[in-house]
Amino acid sequence: MTGILEVRGLYKSFGALAVTQNVHLTLEAGARHALIGPNGAGKTTLINLMTGVLKPDQGNIFLEQRDVTNMSESGRVKNGLARTFQINQLFRKLTTLENVALSVSERLGKNHVFWSQAWRNSEVLDEAMVLLKRLGLQSDALTVIEELPYGRQRLVEIAITLGLSPKVLLLDEPAAGVPSTETPIILDAVDALGDDIAVLIIEHDMDVVFRFAKSISVLVSGAILTEGTPEEIAENEQVRAVYLGESLDA
Repeated sequence: MTGILEVRGLYKSFGALAVTQNVHLTLEAGARHALIGPNGAGKTTLINLMTGVLKPDQGNIFLEQRDVTNMSESGRVKNGLARTFQINQLFRKLTTLENVALSVSERLGKNHVFWSQAWRNSEVLDEAMVLLKRLGLQSDALTVIEELPYGRQRLVEIAITLGLSPKVLLLDEPAAGVPSTETPIILDAVDALGDDIAVLIIEHDMDVVFRFAKSISVLVSGAILTEGTPEEIAENEQVRAVYLGESLDA
């Protein structure tokens, strides 16, 4: 079966250091896939290659069977590939609604009029409010970002990426820095995403991984060590050895 996002034979090196080595990865529509590995395994580099931040030395990236290897970051976003970051990148002096509305207006090609007509553009604001409600953020619509708890800020970032109407959503450590009491809010929001959106998550917290993922790829020294279901990964002795005794129990 052809995936909505396919990575074929990616290589990337910085000088003599090979950070991505012959990586193959396929995400089907509706996938809930996790990418795990020890520190320095090359996980964020792989995401940067997928999104166009970096260009591979060899290999190709396909989005809906279209080769996007040489496409710009913005071009990939417009074609349905969106990401969040380890550290959120929000406009901290703007409200939750304004942050999400900016994303929607960009996608609709209305960003040139947004600032001057923000509160008159009902199409943008209505869609932004729908996204806020979808993530349980409607009560924070008029709250300035810097006044929100960090877990809520992470939800705003997800709302922003959804405002781009992605077909593939890449979440780079969405639980990083989030209190454990707030992590379920983020996971519930991701769980509620439609089956038309493929989601790839990079995460160190194995509790988060095993709750979220239906399939897992393990990256070690820039190469895929193994792939499988959460149960298969939890029982894999090679994976346990890589994590030097870290608990992989679901």
